[in-house]
Amino acid sequence: MHELDTEATVAILNKIMQYELAGVVRYTHYSLMARGPYRAPIVTFMQAQAMESLQHAQQAGEILTGLDGHPDQGIAPIEESHEHDITTILHESLNHEQAALALYKEMLDIVQDASVYLEEYARGMIGQEELHTLELRKMLRDFET
Repeated sequence: MHELDTEATVAILNKIMQYELAGVVRYTHYSLMARGPYRAPIVTFMQAQAMESLQHAQQAGEILTGLDGHPDQGIAPIEESHEHDITTILHESLNHEQAALALYKEMLDIVQDASVYLEEYARGMIGQEELHTLELRKMLRDFET
């Protein structure tokens, strides 16, 4: 086992927390802006994604404060294309999930062989984000004809 780099771990947890909070805003916005014949299931999906993002942010914050870190009060920047057709919303969601996946992989690199708990946390979140990307890719298949 290596010694945990607490400073780097707290820094990545802050990034994760900010990014997940941005996801809350992003997915809430999408749930409000979705339109078209598939609106109802998209709204339900986006609302669930927003709630999950909040849970992920809270979980990252709990770990961060457990390491004596201080959570930043900001959120990550949110790109706004001002395009709200379902295809664009799903593509932007996929990009968001892939960026979140990269953050959790970065965390895994930092904590690997230093903390079993943090390593398992990072691996679990990587699994969840990979599942989200698979789901979004499947949803996009209907629109890529």
